Amino acid sequence: MTQAMLKGSNVPLDATAVRAVLRWTPGQGVPDVDASALLLGPGGRVRSDEDFVFYNQPRHPSGKVWRLGKKRVTEGLTDTIQADLAGVESAVGQILLVASADDVPFDRVRSLRILLYDATVPDSEPLAYFDVKPETGEETSLICGELYRRGGGWKFRALGEGYANGLQGLATHFGISVDESEAALTHDTTPPERAPLPPEQPTSAMPQQPGYGYPPAVTTQQPPPTQPAYG
Repeated sequence: MTQAMLKGSNVPLDATAVRAVLRWTPGQGVPDVDASALLLGPGGRVRSDEDFVFYNQPRHPSGKVWRLGKKRVTEGLTDTIQADLAGVESAVGQILLVASADDVPFDRVRSLRILLYDATVPDSEPLAYFDVKPETGEETSLICGELYRRGGGWKFRALGEGYANGLQGLATHFGISVDESEAALTHDTTPPERAPLPPEQPTSAMPQQPGYGYPPAVTTQQPPPTQPAYG
């Protein structure tokens, strides 16, 4: 049964691997949305820049967390992060699931939702979903949710915490080195790097997940959002 989540709620995960799917409704004036992930170690920070999975670094060196290509479905567009939870290094205690919109405020993104699937079960219904809504509308990057260890297993928490200084500002807050990664954090606008989306395929009311494959200006940082108490 699919669980509809509220901000701050959490759900235990029995799945050994999950897909976190960001979905939104395209339209005139709606920015493109990108999914990314930050693998956090001790102290709630990355261990190195390699713990940042995003459009220019789509696969973690461990091979256990990676970004899948964008897809068009009946309900809109999707971008996806997949994580093999059973194989994630023991030093990683959290995986943040992030949405960014090329420094465009998220009040222009329509119907943003994160859906969590059991990646080991083909064509399964979502385990849970969370409708992500910015608090101020000025956010240009959002932590939609997080996967975190608890009691020998994993849980998913719905967050919806925003930053007004983009993906680069959010990544910097968690320890990414801007001086080394600044160029990588900027989209390459060369057409071959951004392949066109596949044609829309009919789907049922519940979003079907097509076959996935691997994908061939910082302002003053705002204070970090208050982290919820873990349970």
